[in-house]
Amino acid sequence: MKKIILILAVAASFAACKTNDKKAAPAMSPEEINKIVNDTTSFTTIEWLDKSPLDLGKTKAGSIVEVAFRFRNSGNKPLVISSVTAQCGCTVPESPKEPFAPGQEGVIKATFNSKGYSGLASKHITVVANTDPTSTHDLTFNVQVTE
Repeated sequence: MKKIILILAVAASFAACKTNDKKAAPAMSPEEINKIVNDTTSFTTIEWLDKSPLDLGKTKAGSIVEVAFRFRNSGNKPLVISSVTAQCGCTVPESPKEPFAPGQEGVIKATFNSKGYSGLASKHITVVANTDPTSTHDLTFNVQVTE
């Protein structure tokens, strides 16, 4: 019994050390994000480092393709991305949770499931952020799906 308690105590102390190493910045609440995206005094600019449409080449039907669009906050206020959506369920985007400081770079990632596709697949990802002159950004990627 003493061995089990000792093992649990050691495991708990390691877990405690690991969680205190680096604390992640808390994610912004939906209310905070909504306020920033709609407040014109908090608008910034974004520079897309990858061209749209992005050509992903060829893939076999049924493959999962990873997509990444790099960007930079080219303005002088924090960049807040409020949503990242795709036009259909075959594309699953990830939305960054933290703001990007002026000059900081980031990535919009997504995965495309090519199951059921044949030929050219052209897909869209919509990004909404606190950016000027527009808050909505359409990112497109193309992939040739082969049998």
